[in-house]
Amino acid sequence: MLFSELGLGPDVLRAIEDKGYTQPTPIQEQAIPWVLQGRDVLGCAQTGTGKTAGFTLPMITMLASGRARARMPRSLILEPTRELAAQVSESFETYGKYHKLSMALLIGGENFSEQVKKLDRGVDVLIATPGRLIDLFERGNIMLNDIKVFVIDEADRMLDMGFIPDIERIVSKLPKTRQTLFFSATMPPEIRRLADAFLSNAQEVTVAPPASPAETVTQALSLVQEVDKRKALRHLLQTEDVKNAFIFCNRKRDIAVLQKSLERHGFNVGALHGDMVQSKRTETLDLFKKGEIALLVCSDVAARGIDVQGLSHVFNFDVPLTPDDYVHRIGRTGRAGKQGRAFMLATPDDVKLVGAITRLIKREIPMIAIDGLETVEFGDEDAVRPRRGGRGAGAGRGRPEARSRGPREERPAQEERAEQRPAREERTDRPVREERPVREERAERPARAERPVREERPVRDDRPVRDERSERPVREERSERPIRDERQPRESLAAAEARRNGEPRRDRDRDRNRPRRRDDDDDDGVVIGFGDHMPAFMLRSARPRVSSDVVVDSSEHSQEG
Repeated sequence: MLFSELGLGPDVLRAIEDKGYTQPTPIQEQAIPWVLQGRDVLGCAQTGTGKTAGFTLPMITMLASGRARARMPRSLILEPTRELAAQVSESFETYGKYHKLSMALLIGGENFSEQVKKLDRGVDVLIATPGRLIDLFERGNIMLNDIKVFVIDEADRMLDMGFIPDIERIVSKLPKTRQTLFFSATMPPEIRRLADAFLSNAQEVTVAPPASPAETVTQALSLVQEVDKRKALRHLLQTEDVKNAFIFCNRKRDIAVLQKSLERHGFNVGALHGDMVQSKRTETLDLFKKGEIALLVCSDVAARGIDVQGLSHVFNFDVPLTPDDYVHRIGRTGRAGKQGRAFMLATPDDVKLVGAITRLIKREIPMIAIDGLETVEFGDEDAVRPRRGGRGAGAGRGRPEARSRGPREERPAQEERAEQRPAREERTDRPVREERPVREERAERPARAERPVREERPVRDDRPVRDERSERPVREERSERPIRDERQPRESLAAAEARRNGEPRRDRDRDRNRPRRRDDDDDDGVVIGFGDHMPAFMLRSARPRVSSDVVVDSSEHSQEG
């Protein structure tokens, strides 16, 4: 079948011809017609089969008519990594060059302002990673209620990287009436559950068994010791016809160590991992694509995000921790029908990981020997398991015989040791315990016998205090207190002095309302506290504000005078 038979637009077909393609791949042949009909599609195929063009080509045809509004994109494509998002944007630029579709790439490590400007002008195609998309959505720079086509690419990688909660949150913001395209290289139960939740009446497209490597990739396995892995890698790089190659490591810290080691031996090598800034990652990737760097030591981030045309080799310096990662790693070579070679270096302790890979791909990986290195073999899987848990080789639950063989054979030696132990009998000749005089001196303590204090206590019998308490006259005299009745002259010192001199008592309330005169102040008397009496010197220095009532009273007194 030809591309012209799939129903694509003439401008898209002209762009495909410019690239030199005439026949679609199996995934493109089956998926493109269903996408053009507006159906939801669940696509499952291994890497390197053309899944990206399987949804970009029909999307360009469908979005050719219509216009995007500000901050309201018409389509959304989610990618797990920045490199893969950039690759999809390049695909749209390549096949959509005869269209006037606007596109925005939202990835981390780039300037927010430039991305916001594109969104404000309106975009037809929005390609983003989940993290940056949620950031811009929370800032209010984007609205998702006008999405017509929604694409989830590399869904299994999204699951591995922990993006599924973010994707579920993004899907909740999308309109219910939309077309969803779901692509994945593997189909574990979790991905199947997500597909059932996101898709509606989907058409499933499977062109190859899930998680199976391409037939164009020649695989090989080399079993070496851990200390010989770098030497084995250098031997393979020197003996193989390596044009360009990916070298995968499981840990980021091993990437820098391996890169420096290869540089010391004269190899043209670069590094790429997730902790690098985006500008450095882009620069390194461009140099690799241009051929200025022949070898690229990288992590699994690059296994899903880089599409290099004509990659000749892939080297697994470390055995992948999951069998799916192995399929994605070697899927970087042997793409688009070209031949590729993939080598994996394993140690005897990697027997379980290698076994999981062979069970997944349903074939044995041929083993090769490295010249100059000793030949080793895989150990038993039961013996490797305690190494990961930190116990001995015979500590497994299912091997009680290995636990008991050692002690049973050594029992005669233990019996001979028991007969030759005379040291315990000599312990009875120790004279140290018999010569201790400390316990005999304890009886000569006279301190306890000379305590006469308890016998000479006559205090309890001679206490007359309790009997005399009842004869206290204080309580009887309290009822005859005349003090409370005599507290009436507490009005002022002047009134008390007038009472002692036989003068009539002045009215206290009347004296308060009457304005005070200087003649009423008696500075000759002994003042014990102020009470209601105010000294004259305080009246002279402080002139209080006179109320209206006092002014009226003072005017009446002045008229009477």
